Amino acid sequence: MDELMARNDATALAALVAAGQVSAAELLEAAIARADATAGTLNHTPIRFDDVARARARQALSGKFAGVPFLLKDIGQEYAGQPYTAAAAPWRGRIAAEHSAYTRRCLEAGLVIFGRTATPELGLRAQTESRLWGPTRNPWDSGRTPGGSSGGSAAAVAAGVVPMAGANDGGGSIRIPASYCGLFGLKPSTNRVGWGQAQGLNWEGASANGVLSRSVRDTARMLDVLSVPEQGEFFVPAAPARPYEAELGAPVGRLRIGFSTASPLGTEVHAGNVAAVREAARLLEGLGHDVEEAAPAIDGGGVASAFLTMYLGQVAADVAFSGAPDSAFELETGLLAALGRALSAAEYVTAHRTWNDFARALGRFHATYDVWLLPTVAGPPPRIGELALPRAQQRILPVLRALGAGRLMLKLGMLEQIAHESFARTPFTQVSNMTFTPSMSVPLGMAAPEAGAAALPVGVQFVARYGAEDVLIRLAAQLEAAAPWAGRWPA
Repeated sequence: MDELMARNDATALAALVAAGQVSAAELLEAAIARADATAGTLNHTPIRFDDVARARARQALSGKFAGVPFLLKDIGQEYAGQPYTAAAAPWRGRIAAEHSAYTRRCLEAGLVIFGRTATPELGLRAQTESRLWGPTRNPWDSGRTPGGSSGGSAAAVAAGVVPMAGANDGGGSIRIPASYCGLFGLKPSTNRVGWGQAQGLNWEGASANGVLSRSVRDTARMLDVLSVPEQGEFFVPAAPARPYEAELGAPVGRLRIGFSTASPLGTEVHAGNVAAVREAARLLEGLGHDVEEAAPAIDGGGVASAFLTMYLGQVAADVAFSGAPDSAFELETGLLAALGRALSAAEYVTAHRTWNDFARALGRFHATYDVWLLPTVAGPPPRIGELALPRAQQRILPVLRALGAGRLMLKLGMLEQIAHESFARTPFTQVSNMTFTPSMSVPLGMAAPEAGAAALPVGVQFVARYGAEDVLIRLAAQLEAAAPWAGRWPA
């Protein structure tokens, strides 16, 4: 069964179930056994409800993925009657009253859900090391992070527990783990996959639901499943001309592709990540596309600052909503909440208005280029614990937080310092969130993090104009056929 799960993606497994060659119950038990075998090392799925899934697997199931085991992310993908914690201690005992819109669509597709995957606290970081659940580890190198915030989902898929898993992306949280773990990760356009009545526009529209998968066709078929507009949405992108599944293998045409490799913050980019983009550019040229070095005229520092302003406001609102004091959360979370409270409404609105500038600049770029190719991340996955606050900050920051010195910290330039430190390793993903555009990380590269080390996966990122998921899926399918990655597994 391990070999069956490893050889087949979710589409193939669903076909085997439909043909009666394997049962939903057998697939579920294989996934549970694999989850149990890898949980101690990787810590990918802290919330499990195997018995609920077993009862479902005995039912007659229908849908595109009938009988395929699946995991939800522990943020924004609630399952009725089960915990939803966002990896925050104050919410450890919180139980979902109903299914989220995302979960309803998954169940309608026949998926058999047996757990919720690990995230950083409130989904705030590009690594998955919460105080509540402990660190989640990368199957390619268990001393390193799988990324975040969809790190548990990425680790589970890369370890062969499930062929795909729930994910969402507010600043790179699908694409960053996809790059670190050798997976395919597509962030849809804002509201292509609606959040439903419980959440509306999440993170001012920056956040989008999707999946992490091993194959382009699984992601395309899941996008068909998930992209059903919910009543009362603020806006909905234009419906695709045909199902996304029909884009698989469809003619791609001759695309105009601009590529860039420099960090928008002027920070270092690992040679392996630069090489992956340049190799992808050569591959695309060989496939008949017009490729040249070009990038939209967007101020990277402005993007980081505007994104962080929104981010701080969201953290402050989430902490206030919990009813718990800052001290109930991790030190970094409490600090971010204090900074968010210190921002004025005028500062928040002023920063948010700049999103329009970024969208217009990207729109001008897309008037010439169909797709923007760039790195997904700036380097290899950090080691576990590498991104922890320095000891000096761990001593002084609780004092500043207790004194309510958020405004003072802003005046001391802490906003700019946090922006630089937070995004130095992941400076490439936020602009797609802030412009609502679809983007994807494709696992085309492998690179050693340092001399003498084993090679790790490296994703390259593609950004398309708003609503153009069809372009990305056609291109991804072409790349998958030209440079397949499905047989690449961690040792």
